Amino acid sequence: MKFSIDRATFLRCLNHVQSAVEKRNTIPILSNVAMKAEDGILTLSTTDMDIEINESVPAKVDTAGATTAPAGTLFDIVKKLSDDNDIEVTLDDSGNQMSVKAGRSNFKLACLPVADFPEIGKGDLPVSFTLPANDLRALIDRTKFAMSTEETRYYLNGIYIHAAENQNVKVLRAVATDGHRLARFEMPLPAGAEEMPGVILPRKAVAEIRKLVEEAGDSIQISMSESKIRFSFDHIVLTSKLIDGTFPDYQRVIPQGNDKVVEVSPKLFTSAIDRVSTISDGKSRAIKITFEGKQMTISASSPEAGSATEDLEINGNDNIEIGFNARYLLDITGQIEGDGCRMTLMDSASPTIIEDTGDTSSLYVLMPLRV
Repeated sequence: MKFSIDRATFLRCLNHVQSAVEKRNTIPILSNVAMKAEDGILTLSTTDMDIEINESVPAKVDTAGATTAPAGTLFDIVKKLSDDNDIEVTLDDSGNQMSVKAGRSNFKLACLPVADFPEIGKGDLPVSFTLPANDLRALIDRTKFAMSTEETRYYLNGIYIHAAENQNVKVLRAVATDGHRLARFEMPLPAGAEEMPGVILPRKAVAEIRKLVEEAGDSIQISMSESKIRFSFDHIVLTSKLIDGTFPDYQRVIPQGNDKVVEVSPKLFTSAIDRVSTISDGKSRAIKITFEGKQMTISASSPEAGSATEDLEINGNDNIEIGFNARYLLDITGQIEGDGCRMTLMDSASPTIIEDTGDTSSLYVLMPLRV
């Protein structure tokens, strides 16, 4: 195998694929990037056995071939090389060593046979549909903060994506919850997604696809089965195993009887929470919110730090006092891009619904704290 490639192109491609590689691997081949050069195309692949990332880029291929080399080391080498020279990669006749040349720099890397490299991306994925890149970004951004990190509740360590109905309209819905807060986002159901199974996209796959989709073109092709999902766009393909578990009945968490409605400017609300919570201590970052007619008072106190209060004008007529984890509340208010934040409450012990008054696609539920 022998090929040469533009350094910037090679670096960008390595940067995309090497993030799937686990830093500590007991299986040496999983630390490597598989490289296949033929017909003017270089294809790079990495996997941790749960995620596989493939990317194809143009290259000048003198001799077709394939091998695997240490992904992290190769990425570091290319990152430190000068942008002035193309990079020439050559695999020796034994197949055990690869040289990387650019200008006066010459590196030799130990290789492992490509035949030993596992592929998880193969197999038929019967359900397929297309999403605009902006919609996929929104789906992830509006829900990912509510994913759980508890390993014991592994089925909550991702985003649940499924087809649903809202007021007789078919929607593609994404839900995440950690038991303290819930985020739900929906959009019109794309053509081809009618028969999709409900799937739980794992946390690592969520992070990787979100990074990659930042550079994506107009649309993303999504294919899935009950055990795998594939995202294809431009010259990149990410395949991920899905979480093998049952997502809880999240509809039961969304309260139906809340009757106290308050509206407030999300920007002013977010800033006030951030300032007052400076005084809060402990993991909970507890704050208390008191609603009295047209006024909201946000307060926090700490035996060591002191106390803080801030008043805001609101649109409401009810009197209620309730406590929240300030960090969780900020995660939600930070998603509201419109001019109005609506809170629908029952009492100090019941979950609160939070929505953007100008955007019905998102809904958030937050459990209260006792303060």
